Amino acid sequence: MVLFEIKNLSFSYPEAEKKALDCISLTVKEGELIVLCGPSGCGKTTLLRSLKPPAAPHGSRDGEILYRGIPLNEVPDRRLAEEIGFVFQNPDNQIVTDKVWHELSFTLESLGLDSAAIRRRTAEMSGFFGISGWFEHDTADLSGGQKQLLNLAAAAAASPKVLLLDEPTAQLDPVAAADFFSALLRISRELGTTVILSEQRLEEILPYADRAAVMENGRIIADGTPQAVGKHLKESANGMYGAMPSAMKIYYGLDSVGECPVSVRDGRRFLGEYLKDLSNRPSVERKKTEEKAPAIETRDLWFRYEKDSPDILKSLNLTVPSGSFFAVTGANGSGKSTLLSLLSGLLKPCRGNIRLEGKKISKYSQSELYSGIVSLLPQSPQALFTKSTLKEELEEAAKARGVSEARLDEIRRLTDIKELSDRHPYDLSGGEQQRAALAELLLSEPRILLLDEPTKGIDAVYKSKLAGIIKRLCRNGTTVLTVSHDIEFCAEYADFCAMLFDGKIIASAPARDFFAGNTFYTTAANRISRDYFSNAVTNDEVVELCRKQKEN
Repeated sequence: MVLFEIKNLSFSYPEAEKKALDCISLTVKEGELIVLCGPSGCGKTTLLRSLKPPAAPHGSRDGEILYRGIPLNEVPDRRLAEEIGFVFQNPDNQIVTDKVWHELSFTLESLGLDSAAIRRRTAEMSGFFGISGWFEHDTADLSGGQKQLLNLAAAAAASPKVLLLDEPTAQLDPVAAADFFSALLRISRELGTTVILSEQRLEEILPYADRAAVMENGRIIADGTPQAVGKHLKESANGMYGAMPSAMKIYYGLDSVGECPVSVRDGRRFLGEYLKDLSNRPSVERKKTEEKAPAIETRDLWFRYEKDSPDILKSLNLTVPSGSFFAVTGANGSGKSTLLSLLSGLLKPCRGNIRLEGKKISKYSQSELYSGIVSLLPQSPQALFTKSTLKEELEEAAKARGVSEARLDEIRRLTDIKELSDRHPYDLSGGEQQRAALAELLLSEPRILLLDEPTKGIDAVYKSKLAGIIKRLCRNGTTVLTVSHDIEFCAEYADFCAMLFDGKIIASAPARDFFAGNTFYTTAANRISRDYFSNAVTNDEVVELCRKQKEN
């Protein structure tokens, strides 16, 4: 049965010159799991929100959306609330109550269910999603992964016919993201719920999708099975091919024939067959890293938010070489963002020392610190925006810092935001906001740039551009420290990587050595190839070693 039928849907935001959606036509059948993917700003969020009238954006709309054969705007509000669930990108934006069990029951109470039915449903959801152990906890005390799992459980409590999810794992670490996708797949398979989600993190979810739909400039440019879509993107040299799963990229990198693998499991089988005569375990040669003076040093760093609260950081020691791209990974709630706030001077340590470029951070005046020494890109870039258009935002920042118009234009081009100048910063997609915030920070030309989840909501095309920006900054002497859950990005581009656990840095090494030694905090390429190559981390390394083996 057809659930949604979208016919020639177009949408424009107020005063925007370009359509956010341009003649979209899409049919969604009951029980399907459909993944929407595409560059940030391509219209994924706008399309999803258009399928849930209370969340629909304000603007000019043409075309038609039918829900079970009825125009969507004619479906009764109660039916919409019961049958169409929505999970947003930021876990904090959806939680409205103080306790986990309150959150689970909130929607059910709104729908007018009696107390007995609410108790039964909340108990059922708690058991189904494995949250019984924190059923009575305060929502404010949950990790990011727990909050998003709670949002999913709360949306599922109403037994919806369809779940819409807007990049739900963007702020989750790899393990939490895997747990979230596992719960989502159970809903899809065991309950038959239709699932439509937009996602940049395709490695985990695409192998289980019935269909993938790729959007670009407000249009759907590909729609079909993951294999068919991947082949189309490869043959058309579309930049979104870079977001496809590693198994697929290794397959095409080796010019293979036969069925294309999509999952890590199928990728391992494919590689095993491809290398069935392999008798040794070659490795990738590693270049020696150059010794450089530290730009950031922490010694015996301790921090807690309140006098009687638990320690977030515990005797943390970290050294970041000058001019390097250094990445810190770790689970949600491990203290990564807290560390950045300390390094930027926004927080003061309870004990220990921080040195920036050899000087104690306490010896810098505030004006000196933020006028070319250090800048921080926060996880929520909206906190930086105060003007009604991006043009006004950047021009005022440029004027305050004495930056020329030519330099401002250069930064606009560098961050790929030139076409967004007349948009309100809050109307931008998550990825576009990240780029706009980075542009504003680059105006101060900091020697130390701190980035909190810079690839959150960023598409594969711009990730490559962002890496180019970072590498260019590093070559010019800027030190870049990022905290990130994006394992693939860190492995591909970072010079060094460290893991934060239990308030301490428990491991630090050159990036590829670091990821080659991990089991879960590693790349899909490493998981696919580890039985054959001892330290391959990226897709290109696996392809190169395979070719060498065939040549030998």
